[in-house]
Amino acid sequence: MLMSSRRGIEILESVPESAKLEEDALDDVVLDRTVPWWEEFPKRWVIVILCFSAFLLCNMDRVNMSIAILPMSAEYNWNPATVGLVQSSFFWGYLLTQIAGGIWADKVGGKTVLGFGVIWWSIATILTPVAAKAGLPFLLVSRAFMGIGEGVAMPAMNNILSKWVPVSERSRSLALVYSGMYLGSVTGLAFSPFLIHQFGWPSVFYSFGSLGTVWFAAWLSKAHSSPLDDPQLRPAEKKLIFANSFSKEPVKTIPWGLILSKAPVWALIVSHFCHNWGTFILLTWMPTYYNQVLKFNLTESGLFCVLPWLTMAFSANLGGWIADTLVSKGLSVTTVRKIMQSIGFLGPAFFLTQLSHIDSPAMAVLCMACSQVCFLH
Repeated sequence: MLMSSRRGIEILESVPESAKLEEDALDDVVLDRTVPWWEEFPKRWVIVILCFSAFLLCNMDRVNMSIAILPMSAEYNWNPATVGLVQSSFFWGYLLTQIAGGIWADKVGGKTVLGFGVIWWSIATILTPVAAKAGLPFLLVSRAFMGIGEGVAMPAMNNILSKWVPVSERSRSLALVYSGMYLGSVTGLAFSPFLIHQFGWPSVFYSFGSLGTVWFAAWLSKAHSSPLDDPQLRPAEKKLIFANSFSKEPVKTIPWGLILSKAPVWALIVSHFCHNWGTFILLTWMPTYYNQVLKFNLTESGLFCVLPWLTMAFSANLGGWIADTLVSKGLSVTTVRKIMQSIGFLGPAFFLTQLSHIDSPAMAVLCMACSQVCFLH
């Protein structure tokens, strides 16, 4: 009997601390039957889902111009150079606020910065038809302003999730948030042709932009920048979050010289540059490619553009699950990241380079879709 008790104690002591904490959190939920199920849902995943929704709106508001630019260019008699200028003006503002958004989020919290970004780009989206009718310079400024709002979203999201999500859940939570971007592309590209045919191209900007106000109301009532700021966070979940997170002192000054002297930093910069180059070219120009090169009509262009982003949403979540599984089995985080990055770049590189040798529209669409299936990083 004594030996059995000792053995039981040894087994309990061998259980990882994170597993004990997860069990405590589960027990905390099970014992309190009076709490509604929606209040029992882990708060950290409420934050993740809200971030997912923000990025879904982010890409809905971003890709609507990729479809609307076709009737707009016909209405305003824009040449290809002007179309390219309109498409690129978004990135003027987007580039300006990437680093600034991260610094701002560190100072005032991710909740404030992400909320500001969504409202800012939603207003800019709603004002796009007004700006287009006022003249090309006003449209370019409006698109640049939209880029300013969306530019702070990524650093603000990373800031808030780094505080809310334990390391063991980080890959899958980020994969879910990023899949919001891809599903936003799917939603925007699928509904934009319908809205344009039924109500005209301005309706796309009015309808998509107004959704940001609904999200903002939910964000104000449910989100906090840190678990420490949330008075309603259950003690068991708070314990789980802090036991599986790295505690860091607030950064007073940023050592830019030291950061930029590290080879891994430049590897990340180069890989992110290449990722954005490919992603935003596809996001911005795929409908035009389908319309002008493959000769699809407006509706077909929008619908066929959906397929690559739908497959990317699936592969992003699959990649996050695979990454977390490999890490949990003892493979180093660095090795896992390198594996996923390699697949995520070499796969699309192979399939996209085949487009220059393909004449069949069906094969071109297939190559586009397959390129995004490999996007696991």
